[in-house]
Amino acid sequence: MIDISVLYTGLETPSTPHRYGRAITQIDPPEHQRMRQARSAAERRPIVVWNLTRTCNLKCQHCYTDSANQKYSGELTTEECKTVLDDLAAFKVPAVLFSGGEPLVRKDVFELAAYARSLGLHVVLSTNGTLITPEIAQRLKDLKFAYVGISLDSAFPEVHDRFRGMEGAFAKTMQGFRNCVDVGQKVGLRLTLTRETCENLDHLFDLIEREGIHRACFYHLCPSGRGKDLYRMDPEQSRKAMDTIFARTRDLNERGKNVEILTVDNHCDAAYLYMKMLEEDHPRAQQVKEMAEWNGGARYSSGVGISNIDFNGNVHADQFSMFRTFGNVKDRPFSEIWQDTTDPVMAGLKDRLELLGERCRNCRFLNMCGGGLRARAEVVTGDTWAPDPGCYLTDAEIGLEN
Repeated sequence: MIDISVLYTGLETPSTPHRYGRAITQIDPPEHQRMRQARSAAERRPIVVWNLTRTCNLKCQHCYTDSANQKYSGELTTEECKTVLDDLAAFKVPAVLFSGGEPLVRKDVFELAAYARSLGLHVVLSTNGTLITPEIAQRLKDLKFAYVGISLDSAFPEVHDRFRGMEGAFAKTMQGFRNCVDVGQKVGLRLTLTRETCENLDHLFDLIEREGIHRACFYHLCPSGRGKDLYRMDPEQSRKAMDTIFARTRDLNERGKNVEILTVDNHCDAAYLYMKMLEEDHPRAQQVKEMAEWNGGARYSSGVGISNIDFNGNVHADQFSMFRTFGNVKDRPFSEIWQDTTDPVMAGLKDRLELLGERCRNCRFLNMCGGGLRARAEVVTGDTWAPDPGCYLTDAEIGLEN
């Protein structure tokens, strides 16, 4: 994740020390929103994205798990999930993100959340929001979910409904946002950037402000699951989208609207932001460079600081890399699987810089970007270590042309 609001505007968040190794200012967030801080990015335990179920009440165009409204076999039982949570707590992971499918369709999701919280785990929910009634919102608040992320594809109902495969999805999702806001549960918007969704970002920022949403994450598309049929943005569209996100983030901050804005799964965003800040003679440009290089971008992301457990207990480098499994939590603890580097890809992910393609190795922003999303590179090219096709920086910008 690239925290635009932190880097560009200096907005402090509960996760700033975890993500950048330092605090910009001193804040005192609630205990359940704090994340463990590592001495270095390389030593961070992984945030665990856990697909608790594949079942979902929607059928979204970009679903990386190709989920549908049906039952799937082989999913972990309640007791198996609790055993995993025991291991994650002992391993001291900084956060567990309950995802799906749609995690709220699991009848034991609140039992699992309560158990995770009893172990001191930082718990996050990723949901489509359609099932969040006022009662559900209150339960999320009472269980002290650090954050609830709700997916929204457009500020226009007809576009969102088409992406979600259900008429009326927009209205139900918006009510889910409002129910969270009404009870004081921290809630954020999640959007996957595609050629279509990037065209209405200004409208989305208007909606974020109007609805009192606390956070927004903009995900660069990784063409996996049903998302493989969608078209990624071209470099010009990516830059235009980032320019809009930067400008609207700065505007929110200047008007005292403390909304956290992040981009996800394209670490060249940090380099692009740094270049922009240099052009603006921004007073914090050097500090941002240092923070982004401490973070390391993708170098300390998938396979290091980000992990995935799928609905059947398989462990992957991240949620977009389900084409490769390193083990199953039914057979071995997650902590053991994660630290086992006998698999050459897992070993490579933990020390990847010399394995990356020439364009990445010779990039002047390598220490800031870390080579981009390996899942996208492999899905598109078939080569785990190829340059990330999502990189939108020119050869001149990255220092390959004089």
